[in-house]
Amino acid sequence: MTTYTFKIVVEPDEDRWHAYSPALVERGAATWGATREEALANIEEVVRLVVASMMAQGEAIEPADTVEVTREPPVAVTV
Repeated sequence: MTTYTFKIVVEPDEDRWHAYSPALVERGAATWGATREEALANIEEVVRLVVASMMAQGEAIEPADTVEVTREPPVAVTV
């Protein structure tokens, strides 16, 4: 198994919170939540699904896409 850690950005957006992974946003890794905590939980699931889809399609996850130290909490997925 391999663990990938992705930078996550969480921002307030009017009446909810927007969360996304800059490295995976073009693949659909963006979501929202009513609270910051909900947005973080949602983006963790979305990142997990995106990575699983990439792996199932034989796509490589580039080391440049993953980070270990960020200002926002990172999301780590093990596949």
